[in-house]
Amino acid sequence: MHLLEYQAKELFREIGIPVLPAQRIDHPTDIKGLQIPYPVVLKSQVSTCGDNPARRIRCVENTIDAIAAARAIFKLPILGKHPQVLLAESRYNAEQEFYLAVFLDYNLARPVLLGSSQGRMDTKALISDMQKVVVEQNFSPFYGRRLAIKMGLHGNLIESVSGIINKMYQLFVQKDLDIVEINPLGVSPTGELMALDGRIAINDKALRRHQDLINLTSTMAESGSYQDMPTNSSHNFNGRDLKGNIGIICNSMCLAATTVDLVYQAKGKPRQCHLVPTINSNQYWPITPAGIEELQEALRKLTTSEGIKVVLVNILSNRATSNAAAEMIANYLLSQSWETAVLNSENQEHNSTSHPLSSHHQDLLSKGKSPGSASGIERPHLVIRLVGTNFHSIQQRLAQLPVHFTDNLDEAVKQAVSIARKGSRRPNLVI
Repeated sequence: MHLLEYQAKELFREIGIPVLPAQRIDHPTDIKGLQIPYPVVLKSQVSTCGDNPARRIRCVENTIDAIAAARAIFKLPILGKHPQVLLAESRYNAEQEFYLAVFLDYNLARPVLLGSSQGRMDTKALISDMQKVVVEQNFSPFYGRRLAIKMGLHGNLIESVSGIINKMYQLFVQKDLDIVEINPLGVSPTGELMALDGRIAINDKALRRHQDLINLTSTMAESGSYQDMPTNSSHNFNGRDLKGNIGIICNSMCLAATTVDLVYQAKGKPRQCHLVPTINSNQYWPITPAGIEELQEALRKLTTSEGIKVVLVNILSNRATSNAAAEMIANYLLSQSWETAVLNSENQEHNSTSHPLSSHHQDLLSKGKSPGSASGIERPHLVIRLVGTNFHSIQQRLAQLPVHFTDNLDEAVKQAVSIARKGSRRPNLVI
């Protein structure tokens, strides 16, 4: 599950990561008691992490404008959900912006540090500039410095940025987190660092060991600001729109949020959304058997779910993973009666080298899922968007099917919504 931005920043503040002066806003009238000097930035707090920033952020110069902006943001739904809380914080003029993240690599069985000198970029540009450092042994400041140098940083920035990385890793281990991400980390003209936006994913199974996190998530549930969307297993969001007819499969919360939001903007109606988070959009390593199994199971569930006319699959990852995902989908479609995916994956042994992770993180590395079997009911259309490679061989295998290859998300969403409106059941694949 993902914390809201203001809650993630509370944890940042506790661990010593610099954040801006901020204030929680529960109602537009709270603006009158704002203790932060103008200009101020108002941010919608909905657990999406991937929505269009233009729809959730407003810069204001005075109280009158701030109250008007707050009223507008509270009325502005994201993924069909209205924010219950806003975050008001000081405006920050950054000269540079970086991307930093810490999370667990299930394939290497190691924690991984990610960094890019191009923070707040679009996803494709960000991935092309991404640097990775695997924590091979007990963590030390060496790993943070190594990542900073690989990012191309120089002088004092190496020390200051590596210090932020060290604190992110400390938070990651102490709280048994799935991911700690800062995007962007702003750098002022004087070299001051500031976490301008943050994302923290908590693992449900570790909550019982952290009362402070339980209190945070309980507050979110009570306020309605949080939609339970765990990242450690394939999960669906039933009930968002029971009259919807579009199923969605994505490999990250951010990507799912963006995809669902675009479907709503195109006047489409999402019904369910499945996450396959073991196919990680920020990683360069090959897809794991667990990732293939989760994708296969999510595809089986949505293609056999009543009321779904179109399944929109949006997977963003590296070349090897995109090829593996396309291969799995092709096998699924070409199997007899489109009933059983034909895919054999050998189990991979995890690196057993000791490392300074909690028992929770170590347990996660040994878990997998069993592929599901498909039923023989009538199937919906498939609209699939994959990026990072070409699909000439897959296209040849699917020559007898109407196939359209694309790496454009807007195009994929447009076609999915169009097919859903027509309601035709003729097989259709857009990759």
